[in-house]
Amino acid sequence: MYSLLKSYIKSQTEINEEDLQFICSCFKPKLTSRNEIVVDFNDICDSYYFINKGCIRLFTINTEGVESSRYFAFEGMLCTALPSFIDQKPACEYLQTIEKSELLVISRADFYSLVEKLPQFGEIYKRILELGFITAQKRIYGFQGFDALEKVRWIIKHQPHFLLRVSNKMAASYLGISPSTLSRIKSKL
Repeated sequence: MYSLLKSYIKSQTEINEEDLQFICSCFKPKLTSRNEIVVDFNDICDSYYFINKGCIRLFTINTEGVESSRYFAFEGMLCTALPSFIDQKPACEYLQTIEKSELLVISRADFYSLVEKLPQFGEIYKRILELGFITAQKRIYGFQGFDALEKVRWIIKHQPHFLLRVSNKMAASYLGISPSTLSRIKSKL
């Protein structure tokens, strides 16, 4: 159950086996069902999730009840409601497993303890923050000025498995287009 997490850690930093085992011991397994909310809108997020199997979606719902997907994490990725995790205020967004998922969960206290105790884990955290920032910037600036077709081509190029794993409704909300527009474009590609 920890082999993917170990591979992820080793891909991010040089680490000895003892420290690797110690990090893994801080993560606890959690099985979820499809469409399970793991962080609710008013929750204060106190965990980080490593996806062993499945997919997590980060989304909001506007006052009209329309969902807007902000981020998707798949196998071998870490995910959390980061602003809430950092500042310990309500999430104001939802974290949901959209597939039956196997997660490895680390508490906020253990996460920050590892950041303080192990420089290698601190380096991983720095990379997580940098990657999150870069991904958000690429999506924001990449989508500005893109028409619907260009957005779909961008997602196919940068996340080829995305459209195969995520429903049209969720994918469309992530891309900022209607589900019918997405279906029409997909049929032409």
